[in-house]
Amino acid sequence: MAIPDFVLALREKIGHAPLWLSGATAVVLRGNDVLLVRRSDTGAWTPVTGIIDPGEQPAAAAVRETLEEADVVVTADSLAWIQVIDTITYANGDQAQYIDFVFGCSYVSGDPFPADGENTDAGWFPLDDLPEIGENMLARIRSVVEFTGTTRFEI
Repeated sequence: MAIPDFVLALREKIGHAPLWLSGATAVVLRGNDVLLVRRSDTGAWTPVTGIIDPGEQPAAAAVRETLEEADVVVTADSLAWIQVIDTITYANGDQAQYIDFVFGCSYVSGDPFPADGENTDAGWFPLDDLPEIGENMLARIRSVVEFTGTTRFEI
């Protein structure tokens, strides 16, 4: 996965030490279908996810990441869930923990494909016939599909 320049600069100073980052997940719905991408690093199917750049609004990051990763234009409509992800240790030893903003997004235009090399595939999947997907990613999708107008957060 592409590592933002600001993270690379921080890593030069802190090495592999845990780093607190903010992330955005775009759960893009088109009718009864959801947009998923297949990550090039793990092979996992997920909604579009990405790191929020310094000073960037979280919803803008969800929209930007969807365009960059899947070449799909979306609008961010709702903030369905805010969660802290367990610490991740990457293959190179870097550790990170994310506060993740899960946005419900609506499709505007574009045919999904892996646009930036971070993914090997992208496409629409029926909500009732998803490929194998991790439990937390499935929970992110459910948080948008079941959104009642109140943002979910953990206490």
